[in-house]
Amino acid sequence: MAKVLVFIDNPGASLKKSSLELLTLARTLGESTVAVNGDVSDAVAATFAEYGVGTVFHPSARDLNDFLVAPKAAYLSAAVESAGAGIVLLDNSPEGKEIAARLGIRLSAGVITDAVAVEADGTAHKSVLAGSYTTACKASTPVSVVTVKANNVVPEAAAAPSSPEAVTIEVPADSTAAAARITAREQKAASGRPDLTDARIVVAGGRGLDGDFGPVEALADVLGAAVGASRAATDAGWISHDAQVGQTGKTVSPQLYISAGISGAIQQKAGMQTAKVIVAINKDAESPVFEIADFGIIGDVFDVLPQATEEIKKRKG
Repeated sequence: MAKVLVFIDNPGASLKKSSLELLTLARTLGESTVAVNGDVSDAVAATFAEYGVGTVFHPSARDLNDFLVAPKAAYLSAAVESAGAGIVLLDNSPEGKEIAARLGIRLSAGVITDAVAVEADGTAHKSVLAGSYTTACKASTPVSVVTVKANNVVPEAAAAPSSPEAVTIEVPADSTAAAARITAREQKAASGRPDLTDARIVVAGGRGLDGDFGPVEALADVLGAAVGASRAATDAGWISHDAQVGQTGKTVSPQLYISAGISGAIQQKAGMQTAKVIVAINKDAESPVFEIADFGIIGDVFDVLPQATEEIKKRKG
């Protein structure tokens, strides 16, 4: 049976859905262990047991959050060796990918990013070309490091809870000596909406909104969705760069992606093409986004979005 290690960074008061997906996937692949960075609340510890985790690793140094990713990769490398893990699973965030890359170097391990499924032998599947094809790849090294896109696994607790063992891992001193240190933090204002990369529904706007994201935000709020944007919209200053979806922004893989006023250039497709259902709204019938959309609406976003919002409100009421 394969030994699988899941890395969870700063779990907070409760685990995110994407973390629950990784725990579920790990259990289906073999014996699951977790390497956690940050404090573990009672609720998180209970969730580890509920999801059948055998061992929970903690770093000896409690200040890994004072640095960028280098010490986290060093800690994770030591945890992999302690667990004897053959597969390492991380989230598909930009930081998760960077940790995966550094871990791959430390372990001389193959690294696979953007996976939507993983098999027990380490074979990872990736959805490419707007979901037209699914490719399979497998590292030829003893350890495979895989980052997994959110919303591709249904979180499911184990049939019987476990009693995880807590193990402290010594973090190599040299990993922090020359590492870039974080000198200040600023709390991001909470929007009340789900995180963009974890959201089951994303409503994204682009150049066609001409600076007015009100209709997009209104529809997102009635759907309980995250708000995304094209690079053109973020570069114009209409919305924060944190909302950018695409080749140079965030990669999302929601159950439903609503594209409003976005042309659908290849850079945008790169960030959302694995969405399960894509709905495109654009007044240009020749817009490239309609090539990958499951449903297309040719019309003005300022007419279509408010109507959709009101209709959803009526049905929910």
